Amino acid sequence: MSPPLLLRTGGDRADLAATLQQAWDAGQTVAIAAPEEADLLGAALPAQSPPAWGAAVVLGTGGSSGGRRWCVQPLAHLQVAVAGTAQWLQALGLQPSQLELFNPLPLHHVSGLMPLLRARAWGAELRWLPPAWMREPEQLMAESSPATPDRAVLSLVPTQLQRLLDMPAGIRWLERFALIWVGGAALHPVLAQRCRALGIRLAPCYGSTETGAMVMALQPQQFLAGVEGCGVALPHAQLRVEPGSGALQIKAASLALGMLQQGELQSLPLDQGWWSSGDRAQQGPEGWQLLGRLDGAIQSGGETVFPEQVEQRLLELARAQALPVEELLVMPEPDPLWGERLVALVKPAAGIDAGEAALVQFLQMLASSLPPSQRPRRWLPCPALQRSPLGKWERRRWSQWVSSRSASQPAPEP
Repeated sequence: MSPPLLLRTGGDRADLAATLQQAWDAGQTVAIAAPEEADLLGAALPAQSPPAWGAAVVLGTGGSSGGRRWCVQPLAHLQVAVAGTAQWLQALGLQPSQLELFNPLPLHHVSGLMPLLRARAWGAELRWLPPAWMREPEQLMAESSPATPDRAVLSLVPTQLQRLLDMPAGIRWLERFALIWVGGAALHPVLAQRCRALGIRLAPCYGSTETGAMVMALQPQQFLAGVEGCGVALPHAQLRVEPGSGALQIKAASLALGMLQQGELQSLPLDQGWWSSGDRAQQGPEGWQLLGRLDGAIQSGGETVFPEQVEQRLLELARAQALPVEELLVMPEPDPLWGERLVALVKPAAGIDAGEAALVQFLQMLASSLPPSQRPRRWLPCPALQRSPLGKWERRRWSQWVSSRSASQPAPEP
């Protein structure tokens, strides 16, 4: 037995991919981390890889709440997901071996790793895109424009999609893809509607490190026709809702072995093969809808409130009024009477610093249309508010920021 090989991202991804493949060919487990997390991952690894792991990868998962966790995924499990994705593509009339796969995501993220595995299994061409180019669409057009748009496939997170849509060259580049998987975080309805208006062929999808990336995806034709959500299960996965909790449960041969804790593997908790994702979901006639994290729900005045849904509704109201809101995040904070109340962090659009107070006042007025339990008690301008590079909210970080702010001037009670 040998210890897992720890690889740091940040350098040339093609070179890193070659090292990764060499280790897998030797049956070795490889751990991949961003440079700033390498020591943290190294401390979680066992001294020797158990023989049962074989060729495997250890990747980070979670991090937005509950701390960072390290997921062990055997290569064989990921290859099941690769095969299921190929079947899904073939049903759309796309031949996997003929595709040109574009990947701007890092290898320490499961959605950045999977294009490498797909390209090698299918014999498809893989195009590495420097993440910085997502901010430089003119360079993308000049140096990484798809050679065959009817066979070009791209993987993005919503933050990258938003940045590209903000620039004419970014729109022209996105229009050249046959299919754009977008996942990793919720796709805002306003962003989705803009893509539909432009004819950009998105395929919103859902998955996690624990599932080997995608387990459901919406066909681009359905997306353009106005269908919401993340489509139906991919061929290798089964999906259901857990009675009572409403949690999305997944059964698939692509599920991870488990999580590492101080060098010990904690098996993934399964109920007759089903894993509860922690995401609330519902199935409709045209596919699955994700409704937010179950562990993010709060009790406010006897009502169950999902902050993510409140965020979405407030942003819809703000955009309908053309308010200059770049980002909005809703967090809970303790309240002696209600149990918990919401506080809203607002990032105004650039150039309106002098109008922050008026903006907040307008948002409060719009929020009065929501049920009392969903109306933020406080509104805090936060120019530094931003998502992680993968488009997720680091809720623990911003909760600490809220705690550091004085509560001496709460917003008036609705």
